[in-house]
Amino acid sequence: MSPALIAYGALGFAILFEVSGSALLMKTEQFTRPLPTLVMALLYAISFYCLSHALKGIPLSIAYAIWAGLGIILTALVGLLIFRQPIDTPAMIGIGLIVSGVLVINLFSHTASH
Repeated sequence: MSPALIAYGALGFAILFEVSGSALLMKTEQFTRPLPTLVMALLYAISFYCLSHALKGIPLSIAYAIWAGLGIILTALVGLLIFRQPIDTPAMIGIGLIVSGVLVINLFSHTASH
């Protein structure tokens, strides 16, 4: 298996574990419920572990752009589908602008290392 495929696979898992941890964060009730709090912390730890492996083959700026963009979209979908939190048009536009900004910075800026 190619190193790039392994790196992007690790990044995909990192994103999924981070989004899962963020979703579970709501269930911790400000860290007053021990089991959801423990599972949430474990999910975040696994997420950062996977991210550390992804960074072996993906530059930090690119990995973080993908992490941020997909994380925002997936977290919004979790909020909508699981927690029934509606997303109005201004929120969708804002999410789109954030994702667009991250993409522009990391795809076109000479500051970001590729």
